[in-house]
Amino acid sequence: MPEQARVIAGRYELAAPISRGGMGEVWRGYDTVLDRDIAVKLIRPQLLMVDEEREELVGRFRREARVMAKVEHPGVPAVYDAAFDDGSNQLFIVMQLIHGPSLSDVLAEETRLVPSWAASVAAQICSVLSYAHAVPVVHRDLKPGNIMLARGGVVKVLDFGIAALLRSDVTKLTSTGRVMGTKPYMSPEQIQNLPVTPQTDLYALGCLLHEMLSGQRVFDATEEIALMYQHLEKPPTPLRELEAGIPADLERLVLDLLAKNASDRPESAWAAYDRLVPLLPPADSLASDTEQPAGVIPDPTRPFRRPAAPRPRPSMLTRDVAALPAIPEIDLDEVDEALSEAERLVDEERFTQASEMLCDLLPRASASFGSDSEQALDLRISYAAALYLGGDYRKAAPEFEALAKTYTLDGNDTEESLDYRRQAVACRVALGELDAAIPELESIVRAQHRIDAYGRDYLSLRLDLARLRVSAGDPEQAVQELWPLYEDAVRILTPSDELSVEIDEMFRRLRATRGR
Repeated sequence: MPEQARVIAGRYELAAPISRGGMGEVWRGYDTVLDRDIAVKLIRPQLLMVDEEREELVGRFRREARVMAKVEHPGVPAVYDAAFDDGSNQLFIVMQLIHGPSLSDVLAEETRLVPSWAASVAAQICSVLSYAHAVPVVHRDLKPGNIMLARGGVVKVLDFGIAALLRSDVTKLTSTGRVMGTKPYMSPEQIQNLPVTPQTDLYALGCLLHEMLSGQRVFDATEEIALMYQHLEKPPTPLRELEAGIPADLERLVLDLLAKNASDRPESAWAAYDRLVPLLPPADSLASDTEQPAGVIPDPTRPFRRPAAPRPRPSMLTRDVAALPAIPEIDLDEVDEALSEAERLVDEERFTQASEMLCDLLPRASASFGSDSEQALDLRISYAAALYLGGDYRKAAPEFEALAKTYTLDGNDTEESLDYRRQAVACRVALGELDAAIPELESIVRAQHRIDAYGRDYLSLRLDLARLRVSAGDPEQAVQELWPLYEDAVRILTPSDELSVEIDEMFRRLRATRGR
C-alpha cells in the first residue's frame, strides 16, 4: 500500500518537498476540498518561539498574510490560506503552485543572462514591486531563489508573506527585532537594523541585476562579517569592467540601485522601471509565439513583446461635492452600534470590513452632529485605527494627521495629539516617505520634551529619529545625537536598561562602520 500522505489542517495533502530554507520548507501539495494542486510553505516550528509569544506571532502572521493578499498582480502567486494548525503545531501558507525554474536555477545553468533578458526580468520585478509598495508591503528578502520564470516568461516574485512575517511590530517606527534578509542581497539599512523602505527592495534588485548580467554576486566575501562590511562600505564594481557588452545606461542604473544610502537610490519602483524601458524588446504582436516545450527556460522578454507595465502611479483624486447625494442623518444609538460592530470586526482581524463600514458612516455622523463632535471623533479614531491595523498606511496617515490637528489646543500639543502625530509618522515611514517623516518627528521630539523631558517616551523618540536619519543618508547627524542621548538614558534610566543598551550599541556600530 502507498504511504499515507501527511495532511495539514485536515485538507492539504503534502506530496513532495520542493525546497528548503532558513524560514522553513515548501511542499508540492493537493487541496482535497477544491481539487487542485497547491504549494504549501511550512514555517519552521522553532520560529514559533516559546508558548507565551506564539499567540502574538500567529496573530501577526495572519495580519501580514491578509496585507500580502492585497498585492493583486499576476507576478505574485495567489495566497489561498494562511493559518496555524493546532494538530501538527504548524504555521503554514497555502499558495498557487508555480511551474517553472527559479532564477537561481537559471543562473546555475546559464551563468549570466543577455542584457535584454536581465532587463526584462528586472522590469517585471519592478512591476510587482510597484503594486506591493503601494499597499505598502516591502518584500525585504528578494533573491534568486524567490524569483521564478513561469510559463510564458512571466516573472513570479515569491515569499512576500514570509518576508513580512517576522518584521517588527507595526506599532513601532523601527526594526528592533530579527534582521530579515539574505545577506548577499541585504541592504545596508537592514544590516544596521534600521527602518526598511521601498528603496530596500531596490537595493536587492540591484544585486540581482548585477548577478544576472555578470554571472557573479556584487559582493563575494565568504565570511558573514566581511560580506556585511562590503555591503556597508565597499563600492560595487561597475558592470562594464566585468562585461564590456553591457549597455552603459544599464550599468548606471545598477550602480544607482546599489547606492549605500537609501536616499541616493531611484525614488521608486516606477522610476527604476522607466529607466529599464529603453532596454526592453519592442512590442511585436506578429512575432513567433509558440508554447515552449517542458524543460526550456521561459523567455522573460515575451511579456514585453506583448506589453506589460507597472501599476499606474498614485494620484490625488478629487470628488465633486456638489454632485454627491444628500446625506441621511444618524442617531446616537446607530453610532454606538457602529462602534461596537467595528470593535468586533477588529477583534476578528476583519480590518477591511471595519474600515469600510466606518468610512460609510463618517459623513452621516459629521452631518448630524458636527465634524468635531464626540460622536464623529469616536468614529474617526476607530476608522484610522482599522486602516492602520489593516496595513492601509496610505489612507491612515492623513486620518491621523487630521486627528492630531483636532486634538491640538490653542496651538499646543496634547498627549492625544502627540499620539496621533506619532502614528502618522509611523505610516509615513512604512510608505518610505522619510523626507516628510523626519521633520515631523523632529517637531514631535521637541513637543515631547516640553511635556516630559525625563520620560522613556522622549528617549525612545530620539532614538527613532537617529534611526531615520541613518536611513535617509545622514549618519553623521545620527552619531552626533546618539552620544548625548546615551548619557541622558543612563542618567534617567540605568546603564543596564534595555533602551540604554540599544542606544549604546547603535552608537558603537555607527562609529565602527565609519572608521572612527
